[in-house]
Amino acid sequence: MNASTETEAVRERLDLASGEVEEAYSRIRWRLLPLLFAAYIFANIDRINIGIAHLQMKSALGFSDVVYGAGAGIFFIAYFMFEVPSSLLMNRIGVRRTLARITIGWGIVSAATMIVDSVPAFYALRFLLGMFEAGFFPGVVYYLTLWYPAARRARALAAISSALVLAGVIGNPVSGWILKNMDAVGGLAGWQWMFLLEGLPSVALGFVILFALPEGPHSARWLTPRQKALVAQELEAQGHASVAGSLRDVMKDPRVYAFAAVYFSFICAIAVIPFWLPTLIKGLGVTDLARVGLYSAIPNVAAALAMFACAASSDRVGERRWHTAIPALVGAAALAVVPMASSHVGLSFVLLCFAAAGIFSTVPLFWSIPSAYLSGTRGAASGIALISSIGLLGGFVSPFAIGQLKTTTGSMATGLYVFSALFALGAVLLLVITKKAYARTVAGR
Repeated sequence: MNASTETEAVRERLDLASGEVEEAYSRIRWRLLPLLFAAYIFANIDRINIGIAHLQMKSALGFSDVVYGAGAGIFFIAYFMFEVPSSLLMNRIGVRRTLARITIGWGIVSAATMIVDSVPAFYALRFLLGMFEAGFFPGVVYYLTLWYPAARRARALAAISSALVLAGVIGNPVSGWILKNMDAVGGLAGWQWMFLLEGLPSVALGFVILFALPEGPHSARWLTPRQKALVAQELEAQGHASVAGSLRDVMKDPRVYAFAAVYFSFICAIAVIPFWLPTLIKGLGVTDLARVGLYSAIPNVAAALAMFACAASSDRVGERRWHTAIPALVGAAALAVVPMASSHVGLSFVLLCFAAAGIFSTVPLFWSIPSAYLSGTRGAASGIALISSIGLLGGFVSPFAIGQLKTTTGSMATGLYVFSALFALGAVLLLVITKKAYARTVAGR
C-alpha cells in the first residue's frame, strides 16, 4: 500500500468515526434535552408566575410592593441555603433521583400556593418552593458534563437555559388567560387556579424523570457499546479540567468566588425580567391582565432567539469570554434606558426586548465557563452548586430592593439604574478573571 492509499484509508476511518460520534450525540440530544428542557420550563413557570399573579393577589390579599418583592426574593434565600446540601445528596443518590425529587417537590409546593391567605403563609410557601427547587439547575449543568465535552456544551446549555425565557413566552400568556377567565370559577380566584394548574404538571413530570432519565452514558440503553466508547473518548479528550476534586478544595479556590460574584450580578439583572416585567408593561398603560401576559411574552421571544444565536456562535468559534460579556453590556445599556423612554410605548418595548436578549443570553455562556473549569473533578457538582447558590442571592436582593425603591420613590427607575450598572460590572469582572488561563480552558482546547 502506497502513502497516498494509506492516507486515504486513515481519512476514511476518521470520517467514519466522526459520523458515529455525531450520530451518538444526535441520540443524546433527542433523548435527554427535551425532558430536561420540559422540567426547566415548569420550574421557571412555577418560580416566576408570581410576577403576574401578584397583579391580582395584591388587591385580593392587601399585599404591598415590598411584601411582593420580599416574597419573590425569599425563594432565593432558601435556594442559597439548600443548594449545596442538595448537590451533596446528589453525590449519594445520583442525578436521576435528585432531579425527580426536586421536580415533584416544587410542583406540590407551587400548587399549594393557592391556599395563601396571609403574608406569613406567602413567605413560607415561597421559602419552601426555593428549598425544594434548590440544586435543580446546578444538577442539570453537572449532568450535562457527564455527556458533553466542553466544546459541545454551550449549545446544550443554551437548549436547557432557553427555558428561562420560553417559560415567560409560554407561561405569561397562559397565566394571564387563567387570571382573567378562571376568576371566580368554582369559588376560586384566578390566581388560585393559576398556581394549581401550573403546579400539578411538575409532579407528573418528576415521575417521568425518575423512570426515563439514565444516570449517565454508561446506563443509556439507547446507546450502543460503540457509541458509549466514543462518547467516553470525547469526554476524556476535552472534558477534564485542572482543579482538585473535593468540596474542600473547591471552597478554598478564590476563583470560584469570583465566578459567584459575576453570577450574582447577572442574577440581579435576570430577576428584573420575570418578576417586574408585567409591572413595567402595566405601567405603560396595559391594564387587561390577559394582554399583560401576552405582551410579556414578546421580550422573552427576543431573548430566546438571542440566546441560541450567541451560543451557536460561541461554540462555532470556540470563544466564551466576549460572547458572554458583549450581550451583558448591551442588556445593561438597554435596561438603563428603559425608564427614560417610559412615555414612548413602542420604544420601551424595543428596549425591553434588547434588555431581555442581552440579559438572558449570558446564562448558558456563563455556565459553559465554570462547568468547563470544574468538569471531570469529584468536586464539580459541589463547585457548580456553590457558584450558583451564592450568585442566586441576587435573586433576593434585586426584587426586594426594587420593591422597596418603588414604594419609596413611586418609580422603578432607580432600581433599574442600580441593577443595570451592577450587571455591566459583572461583565467586566468576567473579562478580568477569564483573561489568561480560563480563556484556554473554557474554549475546550
